[in-house]
Amino acid sequence: MPRSLVLSAETDPDAPPDRETLYALHAHYDLPGEPLTCRPVSHGLLNRGYRLTTTHGGYFLKHHLDGDRAAIARQHRVTERLDVLGVPVAPPVADRCGETVTVIDGRCWALHPWVEGRHRDGGQLNRAQCWALGALLGLVHLCLEEVIDPRTPAPSADHTPDELGADPEQTFELIERLLSLARARQGRDAFDDLAVHRLEERRELLARHAHRRPEAAQVPATGWVHGDFHPLNLLYRDGEPAAIVDWDRLGVQPRAEEAVRAAAIFFVLPGGRLELAKVRPYARAYRCVTGATPEELAAAVHRVWWERLNDFWMLSWHYQLGDWRADPQFPAAAALAVWWTREYEAVRAAFAG
Repeated sequence: MPRSLVLSAETDPDAPPDRETLYALHAHYDLPGEPLTCRPVSHGLLNRGYRLTTTHGGYFLKHHLDGDRAAIARQHRVTERLDVLGVPVAPPVADRCGETVTVIDGRCWALHPWVEGRHRDGGQLNRAQCWALGALLGLVHLCLEEVIDPRTPAPSADHTPDELGADPEQTFELIERLLSLARARQGRDAFDDLAVHRLEERRELLARHAHRRPEAAQVPATGWVHGDFHPLNLLYRDGEPAAIVDWDRLGVQPRAEEAVRAAAIFFVLPGGRLELAKVRPYARAYRCVTGATPEELAAAVHRVWWERLNDFWMLSWHYQLGDWRADPQFPAAAALAVWWTREYEAVRAAFAG
């Protein structure tokens, strides 16, 4: 069994694995050869990723920051079952005892085979590949329903299916707090000016559309979803999906909403509009595979639009948490909410038509 020690106060939980940790992991998994290099390749919110190279090949080493060993093991079992069904995933490597999660000095690790490939956004996909992307997400949803016992309790999710959409009154209050912080910044820069502009603009839009808050009756069908399906979590090789990675947000949500959210990331253009010509084949393929109705997709579009209209997580990170990692995404994301409101009917038709 993996050895689990108390994390000392001197240990930085965010630091890359040191030499001793690497050799402990190497021995624990009984890998052939010797470790050569370990280089960071991803820096997510819930994990850190490294490319571990040995004299006999490469691996993806994942440091799970939340350290919930049982939850990570459950995710691993799901990906192993999906692999059997032919879903492109990268199941974990098991240690000598058959375990897939290792705890060393209080830090949670998992090892996966290294998958050669690259990320592609919607701008790099042709029409047939957009169709295949929608079909792939539909396949994921169907297979998750097959491989997860319906009695399995779902983890808490960001989007619960029985709640109303965001409360606009609370959003107005958040807008005022963020405006005060942005205006009060010493040495205001272009980001601050854009933030103020978008906050004032969104306040006006929200006031105009507050009566369109979704009702609980509009919630589409729920089920197990990947939870974070976007270009950085999908690897392509030779133009075909090679592996869906990062299953940390696996949970129960409205399925059609995941399809809409994913499209709003894959197919957003730098200026903040959706490439609807690519959304259409993607959405039709998803509906074809899952049997989701146009009405379900239309309801999902409305709820995700409302979510985007009320969402300021990037600015909350920037001004309230001092975390600037999401700043590069803000211009397009903020523009998308405005464009989506203006082109609401066209967006809904692209998903449901």
